[in-house]
Amino acid sequence: MTPDELRAMALSLPGAVEGFNMGSTFFKVNGKILARLLPDGRAMLVGIGFDEREMLLQARPDVFHITEHFKDYRGSLVHLAPLEAQACRSFLERRWREIAPKKAVKAHDDAKG
Repeated sequence: MTPDELRAMALSLPGAVEGFNMGSTFFKVNGKILARLLPDGRAMLVGIGFDEREMLLQARPDVFHITEHFKDYRGSLVHLAPLEAQACRSFLERRWREIAPKKAVKAHDDAKG
């Protein structure tokens, strides 16, 4: 994955907007954080539960990691380069479904058939 690929995936989701805050690019939907792009080639994927994060940290330490600052936050830092595009899309879509308006989720699902 590259930062541009993550950006394109995030912005392809209905209602997603891009902004810049605290030194990094963020993507929001419905006023809530979808993901952050950090300036060092990493990203913060939001909405990953603590148990799932622990499993990911053990299974793929080359991709997933956490710092003390984020340990109490539902999400994980990721190194983008080794992250598979399909996995990234799955995390983004799952988070989008959590935070998008219900009407937007239904319209998106109906359009997919």
